[in-house]
Amino acid sequence: MKLIIAIVNSDDSTSVQSALTKAGYFVTKLSTTGGFLKKGNTTFFIGTDDEKVEKAMEIIKENSKKRIEKEPTVSPTEMGEFFAPIMVDVLVGGATVFVLDIEQFEKF
Repeated sequence: MKLIIAIVNSDDSTSVQSALTKAGYFVTKLSTTGGFLKKGNTTFFIGTDDEKVEKAMEIIKENSKKRIEKEPTVSPTEMGEFFAPIMVDVLVGGATVFVLDIEQFEKF
């Protein structure tokens, strides 16, 4: 048995969750926040059999797209209300996935 922990951009969370549940995976969804951009993420916990891990990984990859967004270099509140921040391109999206071995699983 494996535990898949998948952290995806909140913009992709609905399609990831729908695709996983449609394929028969049981999913627990948590709203989380990234440390670097402080953007909303969704963390999925998926318990599954060893032979179903690759399919789950494919589903997550297909539904978690990377894209470029404009972000300010410094938050306007850090420089005062009249500061015009410089916008830079930042790569967001995709998924960070961990797969862990599970010794025991119980469902009550």
